[in-house]
Amino acid sequence: MASNVIYHKIDELPGVIPVFPLRAALLLPRGEMPLNVFEPRYLAMIEDALRGGRIIGLIQPDPEEAEDAERPLLVQVGCAGRLTAFAETGDGRYLVTLTGVARFRLAEELKVKTPYRQVRAAFEEFAIDLAPGEGQEDVDREALLKTLKDYLAANNLEADWDGIRRAPNEALVNALAMMSPFGPREKQALLEASDLKARAEILVAVTEMELARARGDASSSLQ
Repeated sequence: MASNVIYHKIDELPGVIPVFPLRAALLLPRGEMPLNVFEPRYLAMIEDALRGGRIIGLIQPDPEEAEDAERPLLVQVGCAGRLTAFAETGDGRYLVTLTGVARFRLAEELKVKTPYRQVRAAFEEFAIDLAPGEGQEDVDREALLKTLKDYLAANNLEADWDGIRRAPNEALVNALAMMSPFGPREKQALLEASDLKARAEILVAVTEMELARARGDASSSLQ
């Protein structure tokens, strides 16, 4: 989903942003994440964002925190996204789409009166995120597609191979990373990868470990 606003420089992004803590969720630059928003504090966040710059930070709670913690500690790196689609459901929920803009480092969580949390976001070290396709020629596409085929075969899944073959490396790597079924730590490693090549390598490595673990479990169950 295209955004009407293109950010060319890091200083065009707001220094303070609201954050949506979401475990095992991964948003990447130019990736799209649909969200079903129903908690009152996050409904308020969406309304305020729509009145402002439409930027929201998606960030994970610290994996060590209890899943039912009311105000969990947050990891240090998240991704800011722009609200690019919005719909009301008629039953009090909002269906929105966040389109990734750039990763940020959590510089400081602010004391605020809003029901949702806000942080001071440092984008400087992730300026590369504003350059579409940066580094995608370095991705080992063949290794990525082989691992994807192995994963799909192992799980009896199908894919739109015509669409996959047409997708540029950046879109392919980031879409596969965002859709991957891995846990919070793996998703965070994919987010914090230094560049697209590193993200693709992490994705391949984690997928191969998962496939090896599944084969080992299958072997054990047959003995």
